[in-house]
Amino acid sequence: MTHSRRKSTTHIILLGATLAAALTAQDALAQARLEQAADDSWRFSAGLGVFSRPRYPGSSDTQVVAVPLVTANYGRYFIGGTPGAGFPFGVGFNIIQDDTWRFGVALGGELTKPRKASDAPILFGWGDIPETALGSVFATYTHEWLTVRGFLVSDIGGNDQGTRIAVDVEGKYVVNERLVLTAGPGVTWANGRYTQTFYGINAQQSLIAGVPPYQAGSGVNTVRFSVGAQYQLNAQWGIGANVAVAWLQGDAERSPITEDKTQTTYGVFASYRF
Repeated sequence: MTHSRRKSTTHIILLGATLAAALTAQDALAQARLEQAADDSWRFSAGLGVFSRPRYPGSSDTQVVAVPLVTANYGRYFIGGTPGAGFPFGVGFNIIQDDTWRFGVALGGELTKPRKASDAPILFGWGDIPETALGSVFATYTHEWLTVRGFLVSDIGGNDQGTRIAVDVEGKYVVNERLVLTAGPGVTWANGRYTQTFYGINAQQSLIAGVPPYQAGSGVNTVRFSVGAQYQLNAQWGIGANVAVAWLQGDAERSPITEDKTQTTYGVFASYRF
């Protein structure tokens, strides 16, 4: 499997609500709820997101996934969606939470396996990359129309999925009291353990697939650009959409496992606040 088999993703749909790192609809909805949950009372939101993403990191195939979006906030605590933490679901605590700064910690993980052996011919016989428990430290700075988000997320479940650090810069344009547009760039660094697990080929995998071993090291993993939109239908209902286009870098881009160096994730979502 070589770079000649890669295909380029060219269409970018300006419909989205962009967030850091690999953006998902549930993160966007959870962030909207969190910003309103400053007091010591329970707040809830429920909804559904439908989004398209690469079948696995580096894949040229996509899969469409429907995800329930459920978040509960109590003061500085949140359960369900984990906005800005680097994974979609878990529990967390905002150590600092005001109009300018948010700094917190979270525990959680993915809802599905990040890669299966059945996802591509080269992966047959390698076994799946399992779900794992993840821990995160995250921060957000907001000033008027500008937001800067960052997180450090690490595998605490012992499944060799390493550590990633991501930073995203987002500009916000308020069209009116109901419609908000967002856009901005981002970058992710990954350590060698993460990159080797997702893009490397060890000796056993090399024998099974009949390809040379490939050692993948640490470095900048992706650069990306995201655009989005959120529309508040009324006091309870909100809808939106988002798209993030990421370009693999370094050893991730050069890996024989990588079919497409351009990775696109986009989706639509709706939530009800009560």
